[in-house]
Amino acid sequence: MRRYFSWISFIFVLTSVVQSSAQDSRHFTFHYGFTVKNVPPNQKIRIWFPMAHSDLFQEVRIISASGDLPLKKTRESRFGNEAFYAEASKAKKDEFHFEVIYDVVRHERLTLGLNTPHLEPVQLNAKDRKEYLAPDALVPTTGLPADLAAKVVAGKSTQLQKARAIYDYVFENMRYDKTGTGWGRGDVLYACDAKKGNCTDFHSLFIAMARSQGIPSRFEIGFPLPPDKHSSDIAGYHCWAEFFEPDHGWVPIDISEAWKHPEKKDYFFGAHDDNRFQFTIGRDLELNPKQDGKPLNYFVYPYVEMDGKQYENISTSFSFADEDVAKTAMQ
Repeated sequence: MRRYFSWISFIFVLTSVVQSSAQDSRHFTFHYGFTVKNVPPNQKIRIWFPMAHSDLFQEVRIISASGDLPLKKTRESRFGNEAFYAEASKAKKDEFHFEVIYDVVRHERLTLGLNTPHLEPVQLNAKDRKEYLAPDALVPTTGLPADLAAKVVAGKSTQLQKARAIYDYVFENMRYDKTGTGWGRGDVLYACDAKKGNCTDFHSLFIAMARSQGIPSRFEIGFPLPPDKHSSDIAGYHCWAEFFEPDHGWVPIDISEAWKHPEKKDYFFGAHDDNRFQFTIGRDLELNPKQDGKPLNYFVYPYVEMDGKQYENISTSFSFADEDVAKTAMQ
């Protein structure tokens, strides 16, 4: 019983710290829609797409969820990501449309440099520590990224200092550039060689280097919200990362946003702004029910299989509107 109340007290203090550090917030509706096109008749079709969740940094309510097939809510066991699932043993339409509308309040997350009560050092359980130190298919923790990390952190003594040195290296040596091929997969060896890419490549390189130094790190993905617009379509995803440090717990970073806004370099080491909407975490995902294809590199877009093979003829439609704009549109 004493352990129970100690845990409750810790959660209360931690929640208070999070709430006091969430300086800004953004209230918006988010539209997640897609259509599976040109479906061959009488084919078995299976469809998965991610379902956003509530946590300490975003409050999520599903306004509506609809589709041309019945939707089932599922959860994969490795990371706990939630998803919608639909299937038909024999497709009877040449197109299948799905749409989810969310009501979201996203909070700014500030972790470092806060005038907050000191917390006792936090520890990961053995399962999570093992998970977030292990390599992913495209994120090795030995070889080139490990050798690079060893050089970058030379002379640094604490995990926080090492993480900052790795963050600075990625910021200074990568450039945000989506030309050519190879970018966007979070392939660490590609990033080491090309020294360019998008948010996936930036944060995969950080995660590989950090894990090689014994710093648990994890990948998170969702969608960006334009800070200078109150409503718009959203062209694609955005991803970011966290690393674990005993004095602060999970520390947020966003190196690609720092690269785009270098005046915020220090801010994005230890902070996530409220201009984002998270959907899932992790790489190499096995869905529920398990897909016939290989594990997903990451999971933010719909994934479809036709007779056991991945089907990619999908059009997507993502958009958002800040609360005031959404209310006006409904009047």
